[in-house]
Amino acid sequence: MLDHKHLYMSIPLTLCRFIDPLTDFGFKYLFTAEAHKNIMISFLNAIFHGEKKIRSIEYGVTEAAGNQQMFKKVFFDIKCIADNGEQFIIEMQQQKQLYFKDRCIFYLSRSINRQTTMGKNWQKPLKTVYVIALINFKLSDSESGSYLQDIALMNKNTGKVFFERMGYKFIELPGFNKKEEELQTDLDKWLYILKHMSKLTQLPVSFQEGVFFEIFQLAELNKMSEIELEIYESNLKSYTDYENSITYAKMEAKAEGKAEGILEGEMANKRVIAHQMKQKGFSINQISEITCLPIDEIETIALK
Repeated sequence: MLDHKHLYMSIPLTLCRFIDPLTDFGFKYLFTAEAHKNIMISFLNAIFHGEKKIRSIEYGVTEAAGNQQMFKKVFFDIKCIADNGEQFIIEMQQQKQLYFKDRCIFYLSRSINRQTTMGKNWQKPLKTVYVIALINFKLSDSESGSYLQDIALMNKNTGKVFFERMGYKFIELPGFNKKEEELQTDLDKWLYILKHMSKLTQLPVSFQEGVFFEIFQLAELNKMSEIELEIYESNLKSYTDYENSITYAKMEAKAEGKAEGILEGEMANKRVIAHQMKQKGFSINQISEITCLPIDEIETIALK
């Protein structure tokens, strides 16, 4: 018998003061607003910690279709392009996934591929491309107590970086456990925000100035429009329902020895959420973005 009391439960929206930045809507609302690009710039500079200095960005199209029909399309969470042409692909992943590293390598490779034209002589250097993955789990090869894996193409014999204009930054949120009084760097503060903002009832003392004060002001739920709150609430429900269905499926699979129950539970939950959003009048594209269901499948969901 499964114990439902141990399933993930979220704080009711009416009791929250700030948006949850780990939801798809929440992260994009806070970090990709045109009027607040300095938030994303500060976040990126904190991740690179002096390795590079980003002064301005534009948000790029998050589809990399390749230059041949045979290549499958790939969708990134967020793509930032700096004023010098450097690209930063930001991916958020809540659950462990088969071949996650392979997918990140594919993302970076596709962006590099789009810089060139097949059959042409090589005439220019490649622009920098980084994949920044915010993951709510620990990678299998991560060290205990670590939360940032900095991956580069390196000479195994000398330990020197072979090519400096590509790399991966894996931020493992479960590995970050600092308390407010232990925060030392800007990256510490950003990770603290990602993990704790939605549970805070007041602005922490160490966040009462600069860009950190700005993001907390932007994140206040009572300052959002009615339509923004409706979309966020739907996205938050999608997130918590997803967590519940995955947890339940894992428990059921463990109890019954049926690993396929995980996938079945996830897909069934996505269809229920898509149906609810369709009833509320959300567009097909909005439903697809939030649930990750294909558009053609959403179109087949009947309104009842």
